[in-house]
Amino acid sequence: MLSNFFKSTIFSQTSDSLYGSSKQNLHIDGTLFSLILTLCAVGLIILYSASGQNMKMVELQIGHFLFGFAVMFVFAQVSPMTWQRTAIWLYGASLIMLIVVLFIGHVGKGGQRWLNLGIIRIQPAELMKLAIPLTLASYYHKITLPIRMNAVLIAVPLILIPAALTAKQPDLGTAILLFIAGASVLFLAGLSAKLIAYTAGLFALIIPFGWYFLYDYQRQRVLTFLNPERDPLGKGYHIIQSKIAIGSGGVFGKGWLHGTQSNLHFLPEHTTDFIFAVCGEELGFVGSVILITIYMMIILRGFYITINAQNTFSRLLAGSLTCTLFVSFFVNMGMVTGILPVVGIPLPLVSYGGSSMVTIMASFGILMSIQTHRRLVTT
Repeated sequence: MLSNFFKSTIFSQTSDSLYGSSKQNLHIDGTLFSLILTLCAVGLIILYSASGQNMKMVELQIGHFLFGFAVMFVFAQVSPMTWQRTAIWLYGASLIMLIVVLFIGHVGKGGQRWLNLGIIRIQPAELMKLAIPLTLASYYHKITLPIRMNAVLIAVPLILIPAALTAKQPDLGTAILLFIAGASVLFLAGLSAKLIAYTAGLFALIIPFGWYFLYDYQRQRVLTFLNPERDPLGKGYHIIQSKIAIGSGGVFGKGWLHGTQSNLHFLPEHTTDFIFAVCGEELGFVGSVILITIYMMIILRGFYITINAQNTFSRLLAGSLTCTLFVSFFVNMGMVTGILPVVGIPLPLVSYGGSSMVTIMASFGILMSIQTHRRLVTT
């Protein structure tokens, strides 16, 4: 029934109409590309206001977008079969870089997360967002589904080792996304309800002990989430100001460029982690809903590509990439509104920055590859 619903929507009709054009040769999915462009445009509008009308920052963000679109285009040209063959090599290279970065990595923003290669700096954890689902999807493509316990046990170290190395940097937000990227493949591969219940129970037992492995600032984030008023001018300042910004926006907002929390610098990190609060203050509930709707349309398109993928590898990979994107924007909005702890996950394609954006664009390129190469084979 769900498959029929997606097939009957405008998503499929729009894409079908584009396949008589040159987009077929370029391996670009017209619907997804249009939605991404829309989100990028909205993101630049919000960033312009959040940055205090700083055109230099907007121009740099445009540069990030252009590079990201170039990466997306290149990744879209690579067939799913090629991605399947190279998955384990990408995982191995990313894992080696994750280990190396702990010893000689570049330090910035409170963490040792980057490898400086002279011309460019690479964040290996971002590569792992692609490597983990690629590797697991490639492995489960070769076995009978639904998966059994031995297949789950093979996946556990492949997920937890890079997640633990990333958390060590420290980068808890990216570590959570790595775990989600791998866990979503397991779920889509048919992880039984019994195994899910056992896993949930195991995590419930581990969580109290995990408290002692957190860094002090991570513990403070959890305590602040539970009661931000305990330190309103210190640890709880971020979330309190974020709630004030969103709440003061009301239904229609104060108007674009008229936000006080960001322009008067009451709201910290207003161009990165807390940029959604700027949207809520200036564009109000209506503007926030529009932004969320754009994200959900992209997610729906991703699941449409997942449902119609040609083989198990493509379905697992597309589903995992889509789930990871959903968790990224859901967690960011959750932490900004105070329903989740602050873990430092940016709002995809809206927050200022280049590292995570390139990974997201690469994910979109892989989704387009899965969709367009499927069409070419079945035509």
